[in-house]
Amino acid sequence: MIQDYMKIVFRSLVERGIRTWLTMIGIFIGIAAVVSLVSLGQGLQESISEQFEMMGVNAVLVTPGGPLFGIGGGAELTDDDLKVIEKVRGVQDVAGMLFKYSQVKFKDEIITTAVIGLPTDESADILLSMQNFQIAQGRFIKKKDKAKVVVGYLLAQGDVFDKPVELRDKIEIEGEDYTVIGSIVEIGNPADDSQVYVSIEQARIIFNEPKKYDIFWVRTLPGFDTATVAERIKKDLRTSRDLEEGDEDFSVETSEGLREAYVSVFAVVSAVVIGLAAISLFVGGIGIMNTMYTSVLERTPEVGVMKAIGAKNSHILSLFLLESGFLGAVGGAVGIIVGIALSNLITYGAAAAGWTFIKASFPWYLIVGSFAFSFIVGSIAGTLPAMQAAKLKPVEALRYE
Repeated sequence: MIQDYMKIVFRSLVERGIRTWLTMIGIFIGIAAVVSLVSLGQGLQESISEQFEMMGVNAVLVTPGGPLFGIGGGAELTDDDLKVIEKVRGVQDVAGMLFKYSQVKFKDEIITTAVIGLPTDESADILLSMQNFQIAQGRFIKKKDKAKVVVGYLLAQGDVFDKPVELRDKIEIEGEDYTVIGSIVEIGNPADDSQVYVSIEQARIIFNEPKKYDIFWVRTLPGFDTATVAERIKKDLRTSRDLEEGDEDFSVETSEGLREAYVSVFAVVSAVVIGLAAISLFVGGIGIMNTMYTSVLERTPEVGVMKAIGAKNSHILSLFLLESGFLGAVGGAVGIIVGIALSNLITYGAAAAGWTFIKASFPWYLIVGSFAFSFIVGSIAGTLPAMQAAKLKPVEALRYE
């Protein structure tokens, strides 16, 4: 029985030719949008989760002003704050970092990029492990290095200047000469991979900031709850700065808290994206319904013949529901293929531009769910036309012109 239904459905769709494909446009545009955007969002979430996993669950970030995104606002972080944090119960290490966008010259070319001042004592291990800083060539900065720099991946590869910045080359930072002693492995985005690293002592000279820090990276002791330690840091900093609760001019965030914040933002964005794609699916469903009503009118005599030779109302209903569901399913399959191709195209384009953390992820439930949803949309859209066809009386259907 099902095989017979499928033969009739396939023949009907083939006969309608271009009209069948036009009917499915709304469905496959909607499904393609859902698959491509959700897969990219899922891949981006996985990349960010990997970054936070490298930071570890025992990481705390202290910044001036608002959260990490608002570095630079509010009061400054100073050596006094560093000493306060070091004394907090549960804190293992604290590393301070200083950075500013500066003019960097190589040969005759000048760019503006971030110059990062990193600690050179034992606390440097925190940044090296949390930020996944790994030396690709040469070595890292030592405390005794006065005019030495380490460059980012894109600078070393020649993707920023016309020529690669190699070991022992000279570059200028704010008019002063520095010797390149190393390069960092690829981090995954053009901004980070174009940075220049110096010792924090040298950064203080370059920026004329003798006491300021832009961020503290804190590692908690094993066995201590990171969130509890973060609250202690916040409380002690309020006390040392003579601030009331709620009036903080600094921010204390755990790595887990930041990860959850990112996930929440992505969840909202994904919901909005799916909502927009649902509009296209709705339009596609209306198109299927319109096509199915037309199909019922065109095939009214055929329905009459089927009923005259013994077809029941349920047979006619099933036939037209299967046809509308098949329209949705084929539109969904095309949409899935287009969505996957579009996601991969964006991924390759992002990788070529240096944004290697942008990637697509295609979990099985996204593919199966998209296909099933498109079939359901098609079936629902064809319900009313199918009921109309099932209610046709054989004599009236045979006389219809």
